[in-house]
Amino acid sequence: MTSALTRLFRMVLLCAGTAALVACGSLPPAHERAAQTAAQPDPSTRLAKIAADSTPPGEHSGFRLMPLGVYSLDARVQLAQRAQQSLVVQYYQFENDATGRLLMRALREAAGRGVKVRVLVDDLYTTKSQQPLLALSQVPNVQVRLFNPFCCGRDGFLSRFIASPQEISRLNHRMHNKLFIADGVMAVVGGRNIADEYFVLSQAQNFIDMDALVVGKVVPQLEMIFDTYWNAEQVWPIGEIVHGEGGRQPTMEDFDNWIGMAAPPPKIELPPADVLGYGPIAEELDAGRMGLLWGEARAIADPPNKPTYMTDDEALATSVTMKVWGLLLDAKTEVDLTSPYLVPGEKGMAAFDDLSRRHVKLTLLTNSLAANDEPLVHTGYARYRQRLLAGGADLYELSPERTTASKRFGMFGHSLGRLHAKTAAIDRRRIFVGSMNLDPRSATQNTEMGVVVDSPQLAREMLRVINISKLQNSYRLRLAKDSGTLQWLTNDGEKEMILTSEPESSFFQRFYNSLIAPIVPEMLL
Repeated sequence: MTSALTRLFRMVLLCAGTAALVACGSLPPAHERAAQTAAQPDPSTRLAKIAADSTPPGEHSGFRLMPLGVYSLDARVQLAQRAQQSLVVQYYQFENDATGRLLMRALREAAGRGVKVRVLVDDLYTTKSQQPLLALSQVPNVQVRLFNPFCCGRDGFLSRFIASPQEISRLNHRMHNKLFIADGVMAVVGGRNIADEYFVLSQAQNFIDMDALVVGKVVPQLEMIFDTYWNAEQVWPIGEIVHGEGGRQPTMEDFDNWIGMAAPPPKIELPPADVLGYGPIAEELDAGRMGLLWGEARAIADPPNKPTYMTDDEALATSVTMKVWGLLLDAKTEVDLTSPYLVPGEKGMAAFDDLSRRHVKLTLLTNSLAANDEPLVHTGYARYRQRLLAGGADLYELSPERTTASKRFGMFGHSLGRLHAKTAAIDRRRIFVGSMNLDPRSATQNTEMGVVVDSPQLAREMLRVINISKLQNSYRLRLAKDSGTLQWLTNDGEKEMILTSEPESSFFQRFYNSLIAPIVPEMLL
């Protein structure tokens, strides 16, 4: 997620003021569609054979954590290139940048081999990608749909909201899911959208994030979740919403020209190993067998109509957020959480207090003010910092400078390093990886998804990644003994340094946050 929340807050105010000045648009009448569901996986496909040959007797689901962005991008491309039956692709953000075009190319090539491709994208960030996606939908074997689309003003982010001021409540409901499935037997699930910055390929900002490659019994659960969204009434075929520029419908040939299909595909530069010691997934796919970590897993997801027909309390009660809180409340010894946007609210604080009373060690990693791309959310988080520390939590905030210097999660260059991973490790046994932030939007407004896995080995690897982030890339917070004020601890390579104000932030950032914090309702964060 980029700085959408800040813009949405401003747009709500702007649209309310302009409602009387603009013509209100609306979506075209919905056409009845026959439900589509995934076909049963064909056990004779190459990917199905590799999954079967990689699965020990009696095992449930296999996982490979992918903390390195370029490895995660390469995994998607490799699966698309090897797919023979189907590809399903579901994302909150699918940009028309180098990453988006590379993946669209792989999808188009798969369709040319007869693979059935279904692409579902939330409509919030499609201003620049809608024309290539519309053209992609003209390729035989490809269908593209939009979740909760905007009717009008589609050429600009702001104009979309201005064109429908009477629908702000509906348009505030976004699909935050991230999912990629090949041939119904291998999937990628986690926190990354399809854009350069999620794979450490941007010149401006890049995210530390987490995905997992998945095989086994949980994959059909993930595909059922996709089918539920694909057939939901909140979803529209892109051709019914988006029109070609100049009144001309883009063609498959237009797509090929835009994507550069005549040129050789760009190559992803891959290091020999990631922070966990794994090599590129292609080597194992070529060999016909993958080394994975195994455990009992279940997929969890919000319904696509959240919260269209629900109150906030009803949406929360059945949400992924509550399922994850349930895992935390069941912890016996320790909880380690990463969330780029951390606004626990009073209910969350009550849960954290319960952990403290039961002497469950709580470690939290989130963004510092300097690393946060959502200044409004940081104001919500800052309200709870002292209470978290006073309750015994270990609290870490990601440092852009230390992230860039460490190079453990890729070469950030001069770009700004930020945290985007949404993970949890409970009692060194269970993990969660998915799309859910610990904030009010994930709880009641956005739809979310993820997987919960019971596997001590996988939890051990998750903790290795979290520990690298918190010890090498972050500040540790504490309360000063004499005054109880916040302190940020780091080191300059030789000795510990104690900072007493938001590190790496400008005066304007701190002033803006102190000014806006008292007036922003937490429900908007």
